[in-house]
Amino acid sequence: MSLRDRFSTMSDSLASPSRSPFSIVPHDSEPLPTVPKGIFVGTGGDVRLRGVDGNEDVTYRNLPDASYIAVRASYVRASGTTATDLIAEA
Repeated sequence: MSLRDRFSTMSDSLASPSRSPFSIVPHDSEPLPTVPKGIFVGTGGDVRLRGVDGNEDVTYRNLPDASYIAVRASYVRASGTTATDLIAEA
């Protein structure tokens, strides 16, 4: 039996729910495989990243557990990231 998706004909947008979430493993030189709509932070801390159109990294500091960063990131760096259980909302 196939899963019925009543929203399959709807267009994807930044405001629509994630269709392909994936776990983020921070890395200092490897970009994310897909640019997400945002990042869910499971266990709080700091997240150092570079926005998709950014020229430098920024650090979101002291994020609480179960928080959300509304940013389209190309990189999430290992150096400077202390938060864990990161999920890309792609």
